[in-house]
Amino acid sequence: MRHPVSRLRTRALAVGLALAASTLVPAGSAGAADQYQWAALGDSYTAGIFVGDPQPALGDPSRDGCDRATNAYPDLVDRELAEFPPGKPVRLTNVSCGAATIADIATAKQKPISPVQAPEGGWPAVAPQTERAALGDETDIVTVGIGGNSLPFGGVLLKCLEQGVAGKSCREYYTNPPEGEESMQEKLARVQDEYIEMLAKVHEAAPNAKVITVGYPAVLPENGSECNRLSLTEVGSITHADVDWLREDVLKQLNSTIKRVSEFFGDRYVDIYSSSVGHDACQPANTKWVEGICGDAEDYWPAKLPGTLLNCAIIGKHATLVHPNAAGHANTAAHVERAIRIALLER
Repeated sequence: MRHPVSRLRTRALAVGLALAASTLVPAGSAGAADQYQWAALGDSYTAGIFVGDPQPALGDPSRDGCDRATNAYPDLVDRELAEFPPGKPVRLTNVSCGAATIADIATAKQKPISPVQAPEGGWPAVAPQTERAALGDETDIVTVGIGGNSLPFGGVLLKCLEQGVAGKSCREYYTNPPEGEESMQEKLARVQDEYIEMLAKVHEAAPNAKVITVGYPAVLPENGSECNRLSLTEVGSITHADVDWLREDVLKQLNSTIKRVSEFFGDRYVDIYSSSVGHDACQPANTKWVEGICGDAEDYWPAKLPGTLLNCAIIGKHATLVHPNAAGHANTAAHVERAIRIALLER
């Protein structure tokens, strides 16, 4: 949950920016079409997957397998903007989707993989997010939280779990990889190229929009020794040395890549990492903002994922696979809301 003082400061900023923005809106001009258009694009760290109620609701025929949830940061920011409008109302179109890659933002169709009430034969493919969000000349704000699945971070994490069980080094595996596998430096270089192409297409689709990119939080502790290798509610069998490597050479480098490309385009980068240090997956339950491999989630979210051996039910948990919880999304929401308000004031 967001700290009361932090929330108070955010609201004070919201009121101040709203008052400033209101002076730019002609009196009597408000109407149904007089609103800002905000599109939220991204992966599961944007969609929320298990924080709050499914959106659309369970059983709704419009469900698409993307696992958006009501307490994810786009929804939290949307509520704050509705309560304290930045001069005029903001209309959110959230098309984020669990498991999305960089390519799924603007160039590729994605086949969602939600384990929640999946139809027989799986979910049908969905169009690129820029199309589903109907980006255009009237789009004012685009937020983008993407990149992890293009490494893929989840796949690297699973490899590190395997290497840890075998007493081997994940860092060594990705420094001198076997034939057919990219080194971590090659992965990051590819992600950079993909991110450049993606942002170019976002700007092309929404030429008048302020684009805001969102980095990833501190998933891992500042010292790998803080992790209990026997605990699936943390990061399991990953060695302490590999936890440090994942933090420094993977996660921080991914964020640096996103920030570097964003600044090249003149876009605003939202740093989530700095504010979330000390709230990683290896912290106690009342401190962590990121659930571990197994963790707490809403009841509809499964304990076992199809096609995997992982079964978190044996410890009374859900398969959270190192994703932000409600407190983590509240922290991200505070930073994204501020960035949106500043961007709208600059328009």
